Amino acid sequence: QVQLVESGGGLVQAGGSLRLSCAASGRNFSLSHMGWFRRAPGKEREFVAAIRWRTGSTSYTNSLKGRFTISRDSAKNTVYLQMNSLKLEDTAVYYCAADVSSSPFSARWPGANEYDNWGQGTQVTVSS
Repeated sequence: QVQLVESGGGLVQAGGSLRLSCAASGRNFSLSHMGWFRRAPGKEREFVAAIRWRTGSTSYTNSLKGRFTISRDSAKNTVYLQMNSLKLEDTAVYYCAADVSSSPFSARWPGANEYDNWGQGTQVTVSS
Protein backbone atom coordinates (compact mmCIF):
# COMPACT_ATOMS: atom_id res chain seq x y z
CA GLN A 1 0.00 0.00 0.00
CA VAL A 2 1.27 3.42 -0.97
CA GLN A 3 0.20 6.56 0.84
CA LEU A 4 -0.08 9.72 -1.21
CA VAL A 5 -0.20 13.16 0.34
CA GLU A 6 -0.98 16.13 -1.87
CA SER A 7 -0.27 19.75 -1.08
CA GLY A 8 -0.12 23.11 -2.78
CA GLY A 9 -3.74 23.74 -3.62
CA GLY A 10 -5.48 26.98 -2.82
CA LEU A 11 -7.13 30.08 -4.17
CA VAL A 12 -5.49 31.91 -7.04
CA GLN A 13 -6.55 34.62 -9.45
CA ALA A 14 -7.03 33.86 -13.10
CA GLY A 15 -3.71 34.08 -14.89
CA GLY A 16 -1.79 33.04 -11.81
CA SER A 17 0.20 29.92 -11.05
CA LEU A 18 0.21 27.13 -8.51
CA ARG A 19 2.43 24.12 -7.97
CA LEU A 20 0.94 20.97 -6.55
CA SER A 21 3.06 18.34 -4.86
CA CYS A 22 2.32 14.73 -4.08
CA ALA A 23 4.62 12.65 -1.91
CA ALA A 24 4.43 8.87 -2.00
CA SER A 25 5.37 6.78 1.01
CA GLY A 26 5.06 3.21 2.15
CA ARG A 27 7.03 0.00 2.36
CA ASN A 28 8.51 -1.97 -0.47
CA PHE A 29 6.95 -0.24 -3.41
CA SER A 30 8.24 0.65 -6.82
CA LEU A 31 6.55 3.36 -8.82
CA SER A 32 5.84 2.77 -12.48
CA HIS A 33 3.77 5.87 -13.17
CA MET A 34 2.30 8.76 -11.27
CA GLY A 35 -0.52 10.86 -12.55
CA TRP A 36 -2.69 13.84 -11.82
CA PHE A 37 -6.44 13.86 -12.31
CA ARG A 38 -9.06 16.44 -11.51
CA ARG A 39 -12.75 16.62 -10.87
CA ALA A 40 -14.54 19.90 -11.43
CA PRO A 41 -17.92 20.60 -9.81
CA GLY A 42 -20.64 18.68 -11.62
CA LYS A 43 -18.20 17.00 -13.99
CA GLU A 44 -16.56 13.64 -14.39
CA ARG A 45 -13.02 13.03 -13.24
CA GLU A 46 -10.57 13.78 -16.02
CA PHE A 47 -6.97 12.94 -16.71
CA VAL A 48 -4.52 15.82 -16.44
CA ALA A 49 -1.00 14.44 -16.79
CA ALA A 50 1.17 11.44 -16.07
CA ILE A 51 4.85 10.70 -15.76
CA ARG A 52 6.71 7.46 -16.31
CA TRP A 53 8.85 7.08 -13.23
CA ARG A 54 11.78 5.24 -14.75
CA THR A 55 12.36 7.57 -17.69
CA GLY A 56 10.60 10.80 -16.79
CA SER A 57 8.60 10.79 -20.00
CA THR A 58 5.30 12.60 -19.76
CA SER A 59 1.78 12.56 -21.10
CA TYR A 60 -0.81 15.31 -20.99
CA THR A 61 -4.40 15.82 -21.89
CA ASN A 62 -4.26 17.90 -25.05
CA SER A 63 -6.18 20.88 -23.74
CA LEU A 64 -3.65 21.48 -20.95
CA LYS A 65 -0.42 21.12 -22.89
CA GLY A 66 1.70 24.23 -22.61
CA ARG A 67 0.10 25.44 -19.38
CA PHE A 68 0.63 22.48 -17.06
CA THR A 69 3.89 20.65 -16.47
CA ILE A 70 4.36 17.42 -14.57
CA SER A 71 7.73 16.55 -13.08
CA ARG A 72 9.20 14.30 -10.46
CA ASP A 73 11.89 14.08 -7.82
CA SER A 74 12.76 10.42 -7.71
CA ALA A 75 14.84 10.74 -4.56
CA LYS A 76 11.83 12.11 -2.71
CA ASN A 77 9.20 9.93 -4.42
CA THR A 78 7.40 13.16 -5.17
CA VAL A 79 5.53 14.29 -8.24
CA TYR A 80 4.72 17.90 -9.04
CA LEU A 81 2.20 19.67 -11.19
CA GLN A 82 3.13 23.19 -12.18
CA MET A 83 0.04 25.04 -13.35
CA ASN A 84 0.46 28.35 -15.15
CA SER A 85 -1.95 30.82 -16.73
CA LEU A 86 -4.74 29.37 -14.66
CA LYS A 87 -8.29 29.79 -15.89
CA LEU A 88 -11.63 29.73 -14.12
CA GLU A 89 -12.32 26.34 -15.66
CA ASP A 90 -9.26 24.88 -13.94
CA THR A 91 -11.16 25.04 -10.65
CA ALA A 92 -11.38 21.47 -9.39
CA VAL A 93 -10.20 19.00 -6.82
CA TYR A 94 -6.88 17.65 -8.02
CA TYR A 95 -5.89 14.10 -7.20
CA CYS A 96 -2.58 12.39 -7.61
CA ALA A 97 -2.41 8.69 -8.27
CA ALA A 98 0.31 6.07 -8.25
CA ASP A 99 0.65 3.02 -10.44
CA VAL A 100 2.85 0.36 -8.88
CA SER A 101 1.51 -2.62 -10.83
CA SER A 102 2.29 -1.84 -14.46
CA SER A 103 5.61 -2.71 -15.98
CA PRO A 104 7.98 0.24 -15.74
CA PHE A 105 9.19 -0.75 -19.22
CA SER A 106 5.79 -0.62 -20.86
CA ALA A 107 5.29 1.93 -23.61
CA ARG A 108 1.59 2.11 -22.82
CA TRP A 109 0.20 4.73 -20.50
CA PRO A 110 -2.08 3.33 -17.80
CA GLY A 111 -5.74 4.18 -17.74
CA ALA A 112 -7.30 5.77 -14.70
CA ASN A 113 -8.55 2.45 -13.38
CA GLU A 114 -5.02 1.04 -13.47
CA TYR A 115 -3.73 3.38 -10.83
CA ASP A 116 -3.55 1.50 -7.54
CA ASN A 117 -3.37 4.30 -5.05
CA TRP A 118 -5.00 7.72 -4.83
CA GLY A 119 -4.44 10.79 -2.74
CA GLN A 120 -7.15 12.57 -0.81
CA GLY A 121 -7.29 15.46 -3.25
CA THR A 122 -6.40 19.12 -3.00
CA GLN A 123 -8.75 21.94 -3.93
CA VAL A 124 -7.70 24.46 -6.55
CA THR A 125 -9.96 27.45 -6.94
CA VAL A 126 -9.35 30.04 -9.64
CA SER A 127 -11.11 33.36 -9.16
CA SER A 128 -11.75 36.18 -11.60
